[in-house]
Amino acid sequence: MDFWQELLASNWGREFVAGGFGGIAGTIAGHPLDTLRIRQQSSNTGSAFSILRQVVIKEGPAALYKGMGAPLASVTFQNALVFQIYAILSRAFDSSIFANTDSVPSYKGVAMAGVGTGAIQSLIVSPVELIKIRLQLSKKTSPTGPIHVAKTILKTEGIRGLFRGLNITILRDAPAHGIYFWTYEYMREQLHPGCRKTGDESLKTMWISGGLAGVSSWIGCYPLDVVKTRLQAQSWTSSRKGYDGVIDCVEKSVKQEGHGVLWRGLRTTLARAFVVNGAIFAAYETAMRCLINQQRKQHSDRS
Repeated sequence: MDFWQELLASNWGREFVAGGFGGIAGTIAGHPLDTLRIRQQSSNTGSAFSILRQVVIKEGPAALYKGMGAPLASVTFQNALVFQIYAILSRAFDSSIFANTDSVPSYKGVAMAGVGTGAIQSLIVSPVELIKIRLQLSKKTSPTGPIHVAKTILKTEGIRGLFRGLNITILRDAPAHGIYFWTYEYMREQLHPGCRKTGDESLKTMWISGGLAGVSSWIGCYPLDVVKTRLQAQSWTSSRKGYDGVIDCVEKSVKQEGHGVLWRGLRTTLARAFVVNGAIFAAYETAMRCLINQQRKQHSDRS
């Protein structure tokens, strides 16, 4: 049995591959909107539509995909990690708290597992998003490759610079992932009763449930994301004074631009969240079904 056969024969292997497909689909679908979100958050340059026009005219349509290499390169491992940790923690929290034998975790177990998953995956997400943000805010004359940017950060700011914004990333992602997975599980069951046990929901149900999960998770944590973007972008944004930390960033941003700055770009983010997370869950669930069916077919052929 070769490597791929051994990998796909195991449950963790199928989760890994399916998580990768989900992450790739989400990244490709949502990166242009993510670029607009980052530019809205980092400066007061107008609406998403005006920023879109400026980017396309001055830098070309390809600029909307600037910085996609960093998240795309890490997306397979990152999403595999998210889905696998979530699966492990959801069963662990459920059995330790409720001590039942149900085949699906309770909603409370789902939420707690999501919080733990979000905190753990922040260790990977934080440096990846740092590189992505630096690339998305760069101009034509700036370095365009994620590896070059990573080397520059390590050289000029050290290893601590690569993890700039880690604390606020954890504060953002831990509760957001709890809301995220809870919403997905709750909505898919509402749209297709019984599907949490049977797994026979439609592609439409997957997409809508995933989209709503993404939207709900972003609403509560959005101000933290604005602060995180500014903290991670500040070394390359020479036009703005530096921030000493989370509180300092909030105080200076609100003082200079008003409370609305903490919600700048929200509509763009929510639109992106629905598209991206709908694509992630649809691709993930579809890939899992295909891999499981393929494995069953192989077993039946052998027997």
